[in-house]
Order: sequence, then structure tokens, then C-alpha cells
Amino acid sequence: MIRKILPCLVALGAVLIPTLVVGQVYPEVTIGTQVWMAKNLDVSTFRNGDPIPEAKTNEEWVKAGENQQPAWCYYFNNSANGAKYGKLYNWYAVNDSRGLAPTGWHVPTDEEWTILTVSLGGDEKAGAKMKSKNDWHDDGNGTNESGFSGLPGGVRVGKYFEAGRDGKFNNNIGTRGYWWSSTEDGTSNAWGRTQISWVDDVHRELFSKTWGFSVRCLRD
Repeated sequence: MIRKILPCLVALGAVLIPTLVVGQVYPEVTIGTQVWMAKNLDVSTFRNGDPIPEAKTNEEWVKAGENQQPAWCYYFNNSANGAKYGKLYNWYAVNDSRGLAPTGWHVPTDEEWTILTVSLGGDEKAGAKMKSKNDWHDDGNGTNESGFSGLPGGVRVGKYFEAGRDGKFNNNIGTRGYWWSSTEDGTSNAWGRTQISWVDDVHRELFSKTWGFSVRCLRD
């Protein structure tokens, strides 16, 4: 297996240090008091080595959510999207006791996401500082002053309120990024964060646990 080592990068005076996880390089960046991965998670096994089921068809994706079972997919089931944006995971993968995040990392809580955005000036100012400098459509690129390098990886819905939409991709790769927190709110929903091309805010919202979002990890 060839393992690549990336050169250090600099953002807001913080050094982006590469972390090697199962042959993949994950740059990490210090923002305020926190150390974040500067890339979306792209693993297909839990921390203990157990495989995470891939759900390709709409039926497989919806069934995993209904059965409260972990699942992942590439956007449009295209591995080329995974190379840039990472995988999409339902919340049951995030919450699995076997651990989605690599050793030494965890999926951030809702409170830890808030600490991040507060350190960048609050939700209304943090968005532009967290967005990457490219890949956002509709003139939505950010400054990436934070080094977070947020990308618009899109979403896959689970059970949907519109007929015929269950398990489908929402055709919003390039315009919206969605990230899970590990904090749930009742049996059906969990907190997440979203960014949209045409606004610079970071949005805190509740979403169905059956949906597929990107995941960013935070140092323990």
C-alpha cells in the first residue's frame, strides 16, 4: 500500500498537519481551542474493523434507516465524488458503538460545533471562513480563513415527505454541504450543520437520522 505524506499547510497561523488513517491522509487544523480534520471522513469500516454496509439503491438506503442500521454511500453512488467529498453516512453510523471516527477522534457534539462557529465570529460570519475557496457553485466560494475547507458534498434523503423521493439524492452537490453532530433530539432526529452556496451563514438544524450527511471529526 502506498502512503502519501502531505506537506504542511498554513491557515490563520495554525499548521495543517497530516494524519494517516487506514492509508488515507487527513489534514488537521487547529481552530480556536479545537483540532479538526480538514477533510470529510471517507472510511468504510468502524474503528474495530467491522465493515459499514454500503447502501446503493434507494430501497437499501431507506431500509437501513427504517431498521436503524448504519449505512454509507457515495453521492450518486459515484466513487469519484468520494475522492473529493468523502462518503455520506446516516446517523446510525455516527452513533454506532463500534466507533465511526478513527482512534483519537470523535464525531463532534452539537455543542462542539457551536464552539467552532462562535470562535469564528458566530453563525453569520463563520460560514465564509469555513467554506473552501473553490467548488461552490453560484459564486458561493468562501475565504477558508479558518482552514476548515468545507465542501458542498450534498445530501441523501431517507424517508421523505414528498412521494417518490425516498432514498434519493437531492441534486445539490456543489451547492450545499451537510455535516452530522453526534447529538440526537428524540428518537427520530439529530442535530447537524449546513452551508449553502448563496449565503455565508452556518445553519444549525434538526434532521432525520435516516438522511445521509458528510462527517467531520474532532480530536479527543
